[in-house]
Amino acid sequence: MADIVAPDVRSRMMAGIRNKDTKPEMAIRKGLHRVGFRFLLHDKRFPGKPDLIFPKWRAAIFVNGCFWHGHDCHLFKWPSSREQFWRDKIARNQENDARAFGILRETGWRVALVWECALKGKARLDEPEILRKLTDWIRSGSETMTIRGS
Repeated sequence: MADIVAPDVRSRMMAGIRNKDTKPEMAIRKGLHRVGFRFLLHDKRFPGKPDLIFPKWRAAIFVNGCFWHGHDCHLFKWPSSREQFWRDKIARNQENDARAFGILRETGWRVALVWECALKGKARLDEPEILRKLTDWIRSGSETMTIRGS
């Protein structure tokens, strides 16, 4: 199926999509900062450049967009144009995620993943509940955690 907008318009639209400081990420950052946590942001020294890094707790949090990382939820739908391009791109993103998480775990870091669907859409969770889960996880010493929409 052909795209419904011109290639130059689509290019501008795609260029405008952020890969950091997204609304879901900002909600998590503001909430954790409000309860007293201090963290690093997108530090290139860490595999996958986690969205939030807590050196004191040896913990890293990724806030992933459901579309860009191919999450199996109501927010993800395979595009109908340039299908192979998108399948390859999303597969690469998933491989990069798995590699980064593995390296972080091997080097003694704890990793949490918050999916976009936990913060928006029909399956979203209550934001205070998400922040409580993250706060408990950071303090707990548990190795991994994933938060997704209900």
